[in-house]
Amino acid sequence: MDPSHPYAKELEIACLTVQRATLLTKRVLEAVDKGALDKSDSSPVTIADFAAQALIIGAIHRAFPEDDIVGEEDSKALRLNETLLNRTWELVSSIHLDDEESEALLYSPSTKEEMLELIDLGARGTCNRENRSWVLDPVDGTATFINGQQYAVCLALVVNGVQRIGVLGCPNLNLETGRMHEDSVDKNGYGHQIFAVAGQGAFTRRMGRGALLPATKLDQKAQITEPKDLDFVDCAASTSSDITAHGRLASYIGAPWPQSTDLWAAQLRYIAIAVGGCNVSVKIPRKAAYRSKMWDHAGGMLIAQELGCTVSDLAGNPVDCGLGRTLAGCYGMIVAPASIHGRLVEGVKQII
Repeated sequence: MDPSHPYAKELEIACLTVQRATLLTKRVLEAVDKGALDKSDSSPVTIADFAAQALIIGAIHRAFPEDDIVGEEDSKALRLNETLLNRTWELVSSIHLDDEESEALLYSPSTKEEMLELIDLGARGTCNRENRSWVLDPVDGTATFINGQQYAVCLALVVNGVQRIGVLGCPNLNLETGRMHEDSVDKNGYGHQIFAVAGQGAFTRRMGRGALLPATKLDQKAQITEPKDLDFVDCAASTSSDITAHGRLASYIGAPWPQSTDLWAAQLRYIAIAVGGCNVSVKIPRKAAYRSKMWDHAGGMLIAQELGCTVSDLAGNPVDCGLGRTLAGCYGMIVAPASIHGRLVEGVKQII
Protein backbone atom coordinates (compact mmCIF):
# COMPACT_ATOMS: atom_id res chain seq x y z
CA MET A 1 0.00 0.00 0.00
CA ASP A 2 1.10 3.57 -0.66
CA PRO A 3 3.14 4.70 2.40
CA SER A 4 1.48 8.12 2.14
CA HIS A 5 -1.94 6.60 2.78
CA PRO A 6 -3.44 7.98 6.03
CA TYR A 7 -3.53 4.49 7.60
CA ALA A 8 -0.09 3.33 6.43
CA LYS A 9 1.43 3.33 9.92
CA GLU A 10 -1.58 1.57 11.44
CA LEU A 11 -1.43 -1.13 8.78
CA GLU A 12 2.29 -1.77 9.28
CA ILE A 13 1.96 -2.09 13.05
CA ALA A 14 -1.14 -4.26 12.72
CA CYS A 15 0.48 -6.66 10.25
CA LEU A 16 3.67 -6.94 12.30
CA THR A 17 1.94 -7.54 15.63
CA VAL A 18 -0.41 -10.13 14.13
CA GLN A 19 2.56 -11.93 12.58
CA ARG A 20 4.40 -11.94 15.91
CA ALA A 21 1.30 -13.24 17.70
CA THR A 22 0.95 -16.10 15.21
CA LEU A 23 4.52 -17.15 16.00
CA LEU A 24 3.48 -17.27 19.64
CA THR A 25 0.52 -19.53 18.89
CA LYS A 26 2.76 -21.80 16.83
CA ARG A 27 5.10 -22.11 19.83
CA VAL A 28 2.18 -23.33 21.95
CA LEU A 29 1.21 -25.93 19.35
CA GLU A 30 4.80 -27.19 19.23
CA ALA A 31 4.69 -27.66 23.00
CA VAL A 32 1.50 -29.70 22.66
CA ASP A 33 2.99 -31.85 19.87
CA LYS A 34 6.08 -32.55 21.97
CA GLY A 35 4.04 -33.49 25.03
CA ALA A 36 5.09 -30.48 27.10
CA LEU A 37 1.43 -29.52 27.43
CA ASP A 38 -1.54 -31.86 27.65
CA LYS A 39 -3.82 -31.62 24.61
CA SER A 40 -6.83 -32.67 26.71
CA ASP A 41 -6.25 -29.78 29.10
CA SER A 42 -7.65 -26.32 28.31
CA SER A 43 -4.45 -24.58 29.39
CA PRO A 44 -2.75 -24.52 25.93
CA VAL A 45 -5.67 -22.56 24.48
CA THR A 46 -5.80 -20.30 27.53
CA ILE A 47 -2.08 -19.55 27.40
CA ALA A 48 -2.23 -18.76 23.69
CA ASP A 49 -5.27 -16.48 24.07
CA PHE A 50 -3.84 -14.48 26.96
CA ALA A 51 -0.29 -14.24 25.64
CA ALA A 52 -1.33 -13.21 22.13
CA GLN A 53 -3.72 -10.60 23.48
CA ALA A 54 -1.01 -9.12 25.71
CA LEU A 55 1.49 -8.83 22.85
CA ILE A 56 -0.99 -7.36 20.38
CA ILE A 57 -2.34 -4.80 22.84
CA GLY A 58 1.17 -3.92 23.99
CA ALA A 59 2.18 -3.00 20.43
CA ILE A 60 -1.03 -1.14 19.60
CA HIS A 61 -1.14 0.77 22.89
CA ARG A 62 2.47 1.89 22.55
CA ALA A 63 1.98 3.13 18.97
CA PHE A 64 -1.48 4.64 19.47
CA PRO A 65 -1.88 5.34 23.21
CA GLU A 66 -5.13 7.30 22.84
CA ASP A 67 -6.97 4.56 20.96
CA ASP A 68 -9.64 2.33 22.46
CA ILE A 69 -8.84 -1.42 22.35
CA VAL A 70 -11.42 -4.22 22.49
CA GLY A 71 -10.10 -7.69 23.32
CA GLU A 72 -11.97 -10.89 24.08
CA GLU A 73 -10.06 -11.85 27.25
CA ASP A 74 -9.54 -10.46 30.78
CA SER A 75 -6.88 -11.44 33.29
CA LYS A 76 -9.06 -12.98 36.04
CA ALA A 77 -8.05 -16.57 35.35
CA LEU A 78 -4.34 -15.67 35.34
CA ARG A 79 -4.59 -13.76 38.61
CA LEU A 80 -6.17 -16.81 40.25
CA ASN A 81 -3.78 -19.42 38.85
CA GLU A 82 -0.06 -18.82 39.43
CA THR A 83 1.01 -21.76 37.28
CA LEU A 84 -1.01 -20.48 34.34
CA LEU A 85 0.30 -16.96 34.94
CA ASN A 86 3.92 -18.13 34.91
CA ARG A 87 3.42 -20.17 31.74
CA THR A 88 1.82 -17.20 29.99
CA TRP A 89 4.56 -14.83 31.12
CA GLU A 90 7.28 -17.22 29.95
CA LEU A 91 5.66 -17.35 26.52
CA VAL A 92 5.17 -13.56 26.24
CA SER A 93 8.78 -12.96 27.28
CA SER A 94 10.23 -15.36 24.72
CA ILE A 95 8.56 -14.31 21.46
CA HIS A 96 10.27 -11.76 19.21
CA LEU A 97 10.50 -11.16 15.49
CA ASP A 98 13.88 -12.11 14.04
CA ASP A 99 14.16 -8.75 12.26
CA GLU A 100 15.35 -6.17 14.81
CA GLU A 101 13.96 -3.19 12.90
CA SER A 102 10.50 -4.74 12.75
CA GLU A 103 10.59 -5.83 16.40
CA ALA A 104 11.57 -2.29 17.42
CA LEU A 105 8.24 -1.04 16.04
CA LEU A 106 6.36 -3.26 18.49
CA TYR A 107 6.37 -3.61 22.28
CA SER A 108 6.44 -6.33 24.92
CA PRO A 109 5.47 -5.95 28.59
CA SER A 110 8.38 -5.81 31.03
CA THR A 111 6.64 -7.34 34.06
CA LYS A 112 3.88 -9.82 34.82
CA GLU A 113 1.70 -7.07 36.23
CA GLU A 114 2.09 -4.98 33.08
CA MET A 115 1.11 -8.02 31.04
CA LEU A 116 -2.05 -8.44 33.11
CA GLU A 117 -2.87 -4.74 32.79
CA LEU A 118 -2.51 -4.90 29.00
CA ILE A 119 -4.87 -7.87 28.83
CA ASP A 120 -7.41 -5.97 30.94
CA LEU A 121 -7.09 -2.90 28.75
CA GLY A 122 -8.75 -4.98 26.04
CA ALA A 123 -11.45 -6.19 28.41
CA ARG A 124 -12.42 -2.57 29.14
CA GLY A 125 -12.65 -1.51 25.47
CA THR A 126 -15.99 -0.13 24.26
CA CYS A 127 -15.89 0.39 20.47
CA ASN A 128 -18.37 3.24 20.02
CA ARG A 129 -18.91 5.78 17.27
CA GLU A 130 -16.95 8.51 19.06
CA ASN A 131 -13.52 6.87 19.00
CA ARG A 132 -10.87 4.88 17.18
CA SER A 133 -11.10 1.30 18.34
CA TRP A 134 -8.85 -1.67 17.73
CA VAL A 135 -10.76 -4.96 17.91
CA LEU A 136 -8.88 -8.22 18.35
CA ASP A 137 -9.46 -11.92 18.74
CA PRO A 138 -6.17 -13.50 19.85
CA VAL A 139 -7.22 -17.01 18.75
CA ASP A 140 -10.40 -17.37 16.72
CA GLY A 141 -11.17 -21.08 16.57
CA THR A 142 -9.99 -22.33 19.95
CA ALA A 143 -11.40 -25.83 19.43
CA THR A 144 -9.67 -26.29 16.09
CA PHE A 145 -6.50 -24.54 17.25
CA ILE A 146 -5.71 -27.20 19.82
CA ASN A 147 -6.28 -29.90 17.17
CA GLY A 148 -3.75 -28.31 14.84
CA GLN A 149 -6.47 -27.32 12.38
CA GLN A 150 -7.46 -23.90 11.05
CA TYR A 151 -7.54 -20.84 13.32
CA ALA A 152 -6.85 -17.12 13.02
CA VAL A 153 -5.29 -14.24 14.93
CA CYS A 154 -7.49 -11.23 14.16
CA LEU A 155 -7.08 -7.47 14.45
CA ALA A 156 -9.20 -4.64 13.03
CA LEU A 157 -9.26 -0.86 13.27
CA VAL A 158 -12.72 0.71 13.54
CA VAL A 159 -12.97 4.49 13.28
CA ASN A 160 -16.25 6.14 14.32
CA GLY A 161 -18.06 2.85 13.81
CA VAL A 162 -16.58 2.10 10.36
CA GLN A 163 -13.96 -0.57 9.61
CA ARG A 164 -10.76 0.88 8.19
CA ILE A 165 -8.21 -1.94 8.52
CA GLY A 166 -8.58 -5.70 8.90
CA VAL A 167 -5.67 -8.13 9.40
CA LEU A 168 -6.15 -11.87 9.82
CA GLY A 169 -3.16 -14.10 10.45
CA CYS A 170 -3.89 -17.72 9.49
CA PRO A 171 -0.87 -19.80 10.57
CA ASN A 172 -2.19 -23.09 9.17
CA LEU A 173 -3.70 -21.73 5.95
CA ASN A 174 -2.61 -23.77 2.92
CA LEU A 175 -3.42 -22.04 -0.37
CA GLU A 176 -2.03 -24.81 -2.57
CA THR A 177 -5.20 -26.89 -2.36
CA GLY A 178 -7.48 -24.13 -3.70
CA ARG A 179 -10.24 -24.93 -1.21
CA MET A 180 -10.00 -24.56 2.54
CA HIS A 181 -10.39 -27.51 4.86
CA GLU A 182 -9.80 -27.82 8.59
CA ASP A 183 -7.17 -30.52 8.08
CA SER A 184 -5.45 -29.09 4.99
CA VAL A 185 -2.72 -27.16 6.81
CA ASP A 186 0.59 -25.51 5.97
CA LYS A 187 3.04 -27.99 7.48
CA ASN A 188 6.25 -26.38 6.22
CA GLY A 189 5.74 -22.65 6.71
CA TYR A 190 3.95 -20.08 8.83
CA GLY A 191 0.72 -19.77 6.86
CA HIS A 192 -0.66 -16.60 5.33
CA GLN A 193 -1.85 -13.17 6.33
CA ILE A 194 -4.95 -11.75 4.64
CA PHE A 195 -5.56 -8.04 5.12
CA ALA A 196 -7.60 -5.15 3.77
CA VAL A 197 -7.69 -1.37 3.93
CA ALA A 198 -10.95 0.45 3.26
CA GLY A 199 -11.01 1.66 -0.33
CA GLN A 200 -7.67 0.01 -1.17
CA GLY A 201 -8.64 -3.63 -1.70
CA ALA A 202 -7.58 -6.86 0.00
CA PHE A 203 -4.19 -8.54 -0.05
CA THR A 204 -2.38 -11.72 0.93
CA ARG A 205 1.20 -12.45 1.98
CA ARG A 206 3.09 -15.38 3.37
CA MET A 207 4.04 -15.01 7.02
CA GLY A 208 7.52 -15.55 8.36
CA ARG A 209 9.64 -14.93 11.43
CA GLY A 210 11.02 -11.48 10.60
CA ALA A 211 10.12 -8.50 8.43
CA LEU A 212 6.88 -8.49 6.50
CA LEU A 213 7.08 -10.32 3.17
CA PRO A 214 5.72 -8.76 -0.06
CA ALA A 215 1.94 -8.75 -0.46
CA THR A 216 -0.21 -9.61 -3.48
CA LYS A 217 -3.54 -7.93 -4.20
CA LEU A 218 -6.47 -10.32 -4.34
CA ASP A 219 -8.85 -10.44 -7.30
CA GLN A 220 -12.41 -9.23 -6.91
CA LYS A 221 -15.10 -11.86 -6.47
CA ALA A 222 -17.09 -12.72 -9.60
CA GLN A 223 -20.38 -10.83 -9.61
CA ILE A 224 -22.65 -13.80 -10.18
CA THR A 225 -26.39 -13.51 -10.79
CA GLU A 226 -27.51 -17.15 -10.74
CA PRO A 227 -28.13 -18.97 -7.41
CA LYS A 228 -26.64 -22.14 -8.92
CA ASP A 229 -23.28 -20.39 -8.83
CA LEU A 230 -23.39 -19.77 -5.08
CA ASP A 231 -20.77 -21.67 -3.06
CA PHE A 232 -21.54 -21.72 0.67
CA VAL A 233 -19.13 -21.82 3.59
CA ASP A 234 -20.80 -22.76 6.88
CA CYS A 235 -20.34 -24.64 10.15
CA ALA A 236 -22.50 -27.71 10.73
CA ALA A 237 -21.41 -27.91 14.37
CA SER A 238 -22.35 -24.32 15.23
CA THR A 239 -24.46 -23.96 18.36
CA SER A 240 -25.60 -20.42 17.53
CA SER A 241 -26.61 -20.82 13.86
CA ASP A 242 -29.70 -22.63 12.52
CA ILE A 243 -28.02 -24.63 9.78
CA THR A 244 -31.32 -26.32 8.92
CA ALA A 245 -32.68 -22.88 8.04
CA HIS A 246 -29.58 -22.25 5.94
CA GLY A 247 -30.42 -25.38 3.97
CA ARG A 248 -34.03 -24.22 3.51
CA LEU A 249 -32.76 -20.90 2.18
CA ALA A 250 -30.47 -22.60 -0.33
CA SER A 251 -33.31 -24.85 -1.48
CA TYR A 252 -35.75 -21.94 -1.78
CA ILE A 253 -33.50 -19.87 -4.05
CA GLY A 254 -32.10 -22.87 -5.98
CA ALA A 255 -28.55 -22.81 -4.66
CA PRO A 256 -26.31 -25.88 -4.12
CA TRP A 257 -26.47 -27.48 -0.66
CA PRO A 258 -25.03 -28.74 1.62
CA GLN A 259 -22.16 -26.29 1.99
CA SER A 260 -18.96 -27.08 0.10
CA THR A 261 -16.71 -25.87 2.94
CA ASP A 262 -17.20 -26.36 6.68
CA LEU A 263 -15.14 -24.24 9.08
CA TRP A 264 -15.53 -23.76 12.82
CA ALA A 265 -14.06 -20.26 13.24
CA ALA A 266 -16.30 -17.39 12.11
CA GLN A 267 -13.41 -15.27 10.84
CA LEU A 268 -12.10 -18.13 8.71
CA ARG A 269 -15.36 -18.18 6.77
CA TYR A 270 -14.42 -14.72 5.48
CA ILE A 271 -11.04 -16.15 4.53
CA ALA A 272 -12.80 -18.97 2.66
CA ILE A 273 -14.63 -16.31 0.67
CA ALA A 274 -11.42 -14.34 0.06
CA VAL A 275 -9.06 -17.16 -0.96
CA GLY A 276 -10.79 -20.51 -0.37
CA GLY A 277 -13.12 -20.85 -3.33
CA CYS A 278 -16.39 -19.88 -1.60
CA ASN A 279 -18.55 -16.82 -2.23
CA VAL A 280 -21.36 -16.77 0.33
CA SER A 281 -21.88 -17.11 4.08
CA VAL A 282 -25.18 -16.83 5.94
CA LYS A 283 -25.95 -16.82 9.65
CA ILE A 284 -29.55 -17.32 10.75
CA PRO A 285 -29.38 -17.46 14.56
CA ARG A 286 -31.17 -20.14 16.56
CA LYS A 287 -32.32 -17.52 19.08
CA ALA A 288 -33.90 -14.16 18.31
CA ALA A 289 -31.83 -12.45 21.02
CA TYR A 290 -28.48 -13.66 19.67
CA ARG A 291 -25.94 -11.01 18.65
CA SER A 292 -22.43 -11.72 17.40
CA LYS A 293 -19.32 -10.53 19.20
CA MET A 294 -17.39 -7.75 17.47
CA TRP A 295 -14.12 -9.69 17.44
CA ASP A 296 -15.69 -12.60 15.53
CA HIS A 297 -16.39 -10.40 12.49
CA ALA A 298 -14.47 -7.09 12.52
CA GLY A 299 -11.75 -7.16 9.89
CA GLY A 300 -13.08 -10.25 8.14
CA MET A 301 -16.14 -8.28 7.06
CA LEU A 302 -13.91 -5.57 5.60
CA ILE A 303 -11.90 -8.13 3.63
CA ALA A 304 -15.11 -9.48 2.07
CA GLN A 305 -16.39 -5.99 1.30
CA GLU A 306 -13.14 -4.96 -0.35
CA LEU A 307 -13.47 -7.98 -2.64
CA GLY A 308 -16.91 -6.96 -3.88
CA CYS A 309 -19.21 -8.62 -1.35
CA THR A 310 -22.05 -6.94 0.50
CA VAL A 311 -22.22 -7.64 4.23
CA SER A 312 -25.55 -7.04 5.97
CA ASP A 313 -27.94 -8.31 8.61
CA LEU A 314 -30.72 -10.67 7.53
CA ALA A 315 -32.94 -7.74 6.56
CA GLY A 316 -30.29 -6.30 4.26
CA ASN A 317 -29.25 -3.46 6.56
CA PRO A 318 -25.55 -2.46 6.77
CA VAL A 319 -23.63 -3.70 9.83
CA ASP A 320 -22.94 -0.95 12.40
CA CYS A 321 -19.57 -1.48 14.13
CA GLY A 322 -20.01 1.40 16.57
CA LEU A 323 -22.49 -0.08 19.04
CA GLY A 324 -20.15 -1.67 21.56
CA ARG A 325 -18.54 -5.06 22.08
CA THR A 326 -21.27 -6.86 20.15
CA LEU A 327 -22.88 -6.19 16.79
CA ALA A 328 -25.88 -5.02 18.80
CA GLY A 329 -27.96 -3.82 15.86
CA CYS A 330 -27.28 -6.81 13.64
CA TYR A 331 -29.60 -9.85 13.73
CA GLY A 332 -27.94 -12.55 11.69
CA MET A 333 -25.75 -11.95 8.67
CA ILE A 334 -25.55 -12.34 4.90
CA VAL A 335 -22.21 -12.10 3.07
CA ALA A 336 -22.37 -12.49 -0.71
CA PRO A 337 -21.33 -10.83 -3.97
CA ALA A 338 -23.21 -7.55 -4.33
CA SER A 339 -24.84 -8.77 -7.56
CA ILE A 340 -26.80 -11.55 -5.83
CA HIS A 341 -26.95 -10.36 -2.23
CA GLY A 342 -30.51 -9.05 -2.66
CA ARG A 343 -31.75 -12.50 -3.75
CA LEU A 344 -30.52 -13.94 -0.48
CA VAL A 345 -32.19 -11.17 1.56
CA GLU A 346 -35.51 -11.83 -0.17
CA GLY A 347 -35.09 -15.56 0.32
CA VAL A 348 -34.52 -15.12 4.07
CA LYS A 349 -37.71 -13.05 4.32
CA GLN A 350 -39.64 -15.95 2.81
CA ILE A 351 -38.31 -18.76 4.97
CA ILE A 352 -38.30 -17.17 8.46
